[in-house]
Amino acid sequence: MKYEQIQVERRDGVALLTLQRPERLNAWTPRMSVELADAVERANADAEVGAIVLTGAGRGFCAGADMEATFQTRIDGVDPGDDTAGGEGGLPRGLDWVAQVRDAKPMLAAVNGAAVGIGLTMILPCDVIVASERARFGMFFIKMGLVPELASTHFLVQRMGFGRASEMCLSGRLYGAEEAHRQGLVDRLVAPESLLEETLALAREIGANPAPQLRMIKQLLTRNGSATDLADIQRSESALLRACWETPEHQEAVRAFLEKRPPKFR
Repeated sequence: MKYEQIQVERRDGVALLTLQRPERLNAWTPRMSVELADAVERANADAEVGAIVLTGAGRGFCAGADMEATFQTRIDGVDPGDDTAGGEGGLPRGLDWVAQVRDAKPMLAAVNGAAVGIGLTMILPCDVIVASERARFGMFFIKMGLVPELASTHFLVQRMGFGRASEMCLSGRLYGAEEAHRQGLVDRLVAPESLLEETLALAREIGANPAPQLRMIKQLLTRNGSATDLADIQRSESALLRACWETPEHQEAVRAFLEKRPPKFR
């Protein structure tokens, strides 16, 4: 696929995906979502890639949906993408971004500027959200006469707690980076000039771990994060633990420990 609205690079074992509409503060379009989905699948299939980082070009991360290309087009009676009316959260039919992110290799967001609307909901399923001190966050759906999408009413509660998530969604207020970090929305807060460097370093650290087990842990966190049946949680963990015992990655880790050397997973 030819990418028109994103840029893809490989940085020392990390796939760097950059939203590339800086003149529009990287406003989201259905085309952008298709390109991102393709890039994530390619990164998953690349054995040299251990993790994925998503960021934005210019001074914004993503200023939400492109008003003219999405909402106004739909109001005018034209679907803005490939059957977004039949898809989930305004995405083209058949594209499940939330499932893709949770099934993918470790995925980190490096938020360099404003992340509002879908610019925020698209990163909530990521494993780690790192933000510049200049970043801003907003669930602006109520201001547009809309409701949130992309399972954000689940992930926001998981990250911030019910009361804080309710206030953010119901007020439609813009949050600064420090407040977002303090309330649990952002996992790490860094200086603007070191955002990408620190996020890539963390991605490399995470991605150096055994690939099958990284995906298994993500699967467990996705399934068990809100579960309440402790017996069922243990059963799902135990099933994957037994599978891990038979993997070459586990065997290499044990050998490396006994031989007093770093393990080699790739």
